Amino acid sequence: MYDETDALTYGDEEADFYYHRIRRTRPFERTNHYHRTYEIYYLVSGERLYFIKEETHHIAAGSLVFIDKQQVHKSSMKDSHAHERVVINFSDAFLGMERVPYYDELFRVFRGGSRVFRLSSYEQAGVLALLNRMGAEIAGREPGFETGLRLLLAELLLLASRLPDPDGEEGQAEAHPLHSKIADVVRHLNARYADHVTLPVLATRFYMSPSHLSRTFKAVTGFTLVGYLNLVRVREAQALLRETNRKIIDVAAACGFESVTHFERTFKKTAKLTPMQYRKLHDRPRG
Repeated sequence: MYDETDALTYGDEEADFYYHRIRRTRPFERTNHYHRTYEIYYLVSGERLYFIKEETHHIAAGSLVFIDKQQVHKSSMKDSHAHERVVINFSDAFLGMERVPYYDELFRVFRGGSRVFRLSSYEQAGVLALLNRMGAEIAGREPGFETGLRLLLAELLLLASRLPDPDGEEGQAEAHPLHSKIADVVRHLNARYADHVTLPVLATRFYMSPSHLSRTFKAVTGFTLVGYLNLVRVREAQALLRETNRKIIDVAAACGFESVTHFERTFKKTAKLTPMQYRKLHDRPRG
């Protein structure tokens, strides 16, 4: 049992490899909802709602979730806070993508958006065995354990690549009409994040009262509306800071921030760095 006091953790979410297994019984709020790395999420026990990119999924025990790089995601309570889960984050560099045979096949589960698999008992046993062996490698730290982690991760990806594509009710987004409506709101925000977006205008566009839209958005996605919009804006700003030489003031305006002060405050709250610090950290020659 991996409860809050003895969770098994190795690495860092934003590094090349991260493994975290924990059983939670209390509310927990995380701040980082997208990564430069891939994410694998396995729910050992309990139930969760999982918002990924534009849709909310019902995740039951035995579900295996694959989230591509830079996809916004967040899990939230279904009926109870109690659940146990394993999260793995890893980069292309960790597996050595240029050296891994059949790389495209192993990473098929990350292509075309998120994948949510509800596994059979037999498949659950296979996945848990691999995750437990990873945990044993981390706990033991024997010579070569990181090589062991790479091999086990490749085996997990191979297992996943052989799973049938989710269909029917398995892995599907919640079908309630309000979930569909909020998915439309999310798609609108993803496309129009650079615009001046206000709750009253948004509510009118989607034929909801401002208070109803605000409450429903939070219930469906786990984010406040403003929190989600700021998250998307910061993510897009990070891309501009990494990939262009545009001035900070221009980056802020291009991502929908009405002042540099607001941009810098929001950016630091999300990224834990100022925009300038982030650019220096990711500085590389640009044409």
